[in-house]
Amino acid sequence: MADVHSKEIRSYNMSRIRSKNTKPEMLVRKFLHKNGFRYRLHVKNLPGKPDIVLPKYKSVIFIHGCFWHGHEGCKYYVVPKTRTDWWLKKIMTNTSNDLKAEETLLSKGWKIIRIWECEIKSAQKFIVRSDELLKEISTPI
Repeated sequence: MADVHSKEIRSYNMSRIRSKNTKPEMLVRKFLHKNGFRYRLHVKNLPGKPDIVLPKYKSVIFIHGCFWHGHEGCKYYVVPKTRTDWWLKKIMTNTSNDLKAEETLLSKGWKIIRIWECEIKSAQKFIVRSDELLKEISTPI
């Protein structure tokens, strides 16, 4: 099946996808700050460069895009019909890297919180997830 966009348009669309400061990330950051949490962003010397690091709580937060990190069973994770093998390899590599980073962080005593894009897509879902998030952060390892 051919792509619905020309090569140039597809390239442009892909170039607009950000890995930092995404809408879900900004929403979580705003929520944390409002609730008195102070954090660091994209700490390079931690495995996986977590999106948010709460040093006081020795916790890291990864905010995963459902498509890019292969969120099984999610409506936002649909394997493209073009270049399927390439995309599956890309997503499997992302997932593998996520697991390696999480294992290393756990072995160093960090608490890991993973938030999926679909969990905070709607305001109602975010309200539910935000209550869970507060509990996860403040619960000892």
